[in-house]
Amino acid sequence: MEKQKTIFLSALKENQDKLYRICSIYSDGNEDSKDLLQEVLVNIWKSMNSFKGNSSIDTWMFRIALNVCLRFKSKYTKNQNRFIRLDSMTISNIGSEVEDENSDEKLIALRKCVKKLNDGDKAIVALYLEGLAYREISGILGLSENHIAVKIKRIKSKLFNCINGIL
Repeated sequence: MEKQKTIFLSALKENQDKLYRICSIYSDGNEDSKDLLQEVLVNIWKSMNSFKGNSSIDTWMFRIALNVCLRFKSKYTKNQNRFIRLDSMTISNIGSEVEDENSDEKLIALRKCVKKLNDGDKAIVALYLEGLAYREISGILGLSENHIAVKIKRIKSKLFNCINGIL
């Protein structure tokens, strides 16, 4: 148990920011991102016994993170039809606007465009933006490296057109 705890804490220290950025792609705000990250970490901890070392712990953690994020997105979409969100009227949006005011205009446009992508493309671009190699992305998503390369080229084109439409 102590060995698992050490491995978990070491991997978490190395990947926490990356996991948070992946969660932020699938959520609507800073608090949702934090909640989603917490859910990801709980799932990673619960699954530590099943980690066999067939891939790097980083790859394994990203796979779990994407699965949790996609489940969250699916539940959110189903619940969205039943509830009306009043985010535009809450004080919680003020914090995210402050962050955006301090961010680069192109980065804001990129975030908006990434949020418009379908879930599969979001997963690919999230991992790509974290600096993962095509081989690692293909291992996480179960697609061939060639397929990842083609998808990234198409996604880059979509994002380029989207960003130019915003700016």
